[in-house]
Amino acid sequence: MREIIIDKNESNQRLDRFLKKYLANATQGFIYKMLRKKNIKLNGSKANPEDIIVEGDLVQLYLSDETLDKFMAVKDEIKSKLLPNILYEDENIILINKPMGILSHGAGGKFEENIVDSMISYLIEKGEYVPRIEKTFTPSICNRLDRNTSGIIIGAKNYQSLKTMNEAIKEKKVRKFYKTIVKGKVTKDFKAEGFLNKDEDRNMVEVSKENIEGAKKIETHVKVLKTCNGYSLLEIELITGRTHQIRGHLSSLGYPVIGDRKYGNPDANKKFKSEYNLENQWLHGYKIEFNGLSGPLEYLNGKSFEAPMEEKYLRIEKDLF
Repeated sequence: MREIIIDKNESNQRLDRFLKKYLANATQGFIYKMLRKKNIKLNGSKANPEDIIVEGDLVQLYLSDETLDKFMAVKDEIKSKLLPNILYEDENIILINKPMGILSHGAGGKFEENIVDSMISYLIEKGEYVPRIEKTFTPSICNRLDRNTSGIIIGAKNYQSLKTMNEAIKEKKVRKFYKTIVKGKVTKDFKAEGFLNKDEDRNMVEVSKENIEGAKKIETHVKVLKTCNGYSLLEIELITGRTHQIRGHLSSLGYPVIGDRKYGNPDANKKFKSEYNLENQWLHGYKIEFNGLSGPLEYLNGKSFEAPMEEKYLRIEKDLF
């Protein structure tokens, strides 16, 4: 029998969700069966899947060591050589300026440097995260950027902050702004809606004005910052956050992002590759604003954070405008 004392990083979640993470290799059916047979108890009493566990609760697993070893996930030791470019950090969150060309998170299979692993390695080095004493929680990111899009990534250091931030993003209480340069003269600010459909095989999206089966509604707000010589510098606010939304949506409206190999204009791409060695989209998640956050993250309300762009991006902007 094993006893688990719930701490702050496991608190305020359903018991079955905790068990699915603790016994990561067990099926849901097995976990529910053990609960029904009282092989898993909460504070010495019969437990139900929907019971909410809180800090100080005692979860008792009347299972053999062999069964536990079989079903418990083994945490790999994460060592990343990538040092995160930190914009802001406190006891709950960390804001990282992701460079172009780096994954937001691991893609599985062969190891490749990514922001999640760099953040975890950094927190281990600081002593703020000790994998061997954590039961289920691992620091994680709350938003993602495409490999070749740079900008702000929000990381959460503890479970309550991760839960709160994810809920805030879902409820649109976190405003995300991007800067991009597109081919074409955008004459005025506008709000665009459409329907995005993803082709998984090609890893590309199509955006249309008409709703088609399987498509997801998108909304993109566009603000014109500068225009010159057939190009426009835009600020984009994502109201919905879909795969390739900015790139696909702007391209469908006749304003392809420069350097974008999937949705861009070939002639414009050739020009900027030749003159600036720009091989990917000029797109940067430059600003985050927090509004209406609750609980442990209330102190962030009304605050905004900006991330500087890479030198190549700045040079292109300066030369064009």
